[in-house]
Amino acid sequence: MRKLCRLLFMTVVLFASCSKKVHPAVSAPPKTRISPKTPETVTVEPERAIPAPTMPPAAKTFTVPLVVIDADGKIITSRDNLPAEIGEKVNYTLIAKAYTPAQRNNLIYRSKMIPPRVLFVPNELALTSTKGHYIIYKKKFWYWQKEDGLFHLDETYFQ
Repeated sequence: MRKLCRLLFMTVVLFASCSKKVHPAVSAPPKTRISPKTPETVTVEPERAIPAPTMPPAAKTFTVPLVVIDADGKIITSRDNLPAEIGEKVNYTLIAKAYTPAQRNNLIYRSKMIPPRVLFVPNELALTSTKGHYIIYKKKFWYWQKEDGLFHLDETYFQ
């Protein structure tokens, strides 16, 4: 009986120790490395996911979607950094809105992150369906092109 209890206890401990899930950190701390030339620690900042354009507007080529309005409703990309035909149509007073607290909680609960509200996507990266032009951002969020030429997050994510 004693051996049976020990065997049962060891089995329970084994399953309990192997069933622990490992969750990644919400935000990774900056990576540090020690330079061989200097003894002090050098901090390496993580790279931005979306590069900030620095070229003049006429010579821009985008290979990734460009965030126009972020999740807080702040304007990230001005009219000067957008192509001329789209920059003229954009009305920032209508599209610069933040998520409500309920929408923000819904996004965090469903997708573990808060995506930007509005993106600029060049025509080469956009996909086409019977419903219109769209893009899938970070393999998770669907953005649809509206009349102003910008891509807005599908409302089913935050409604």
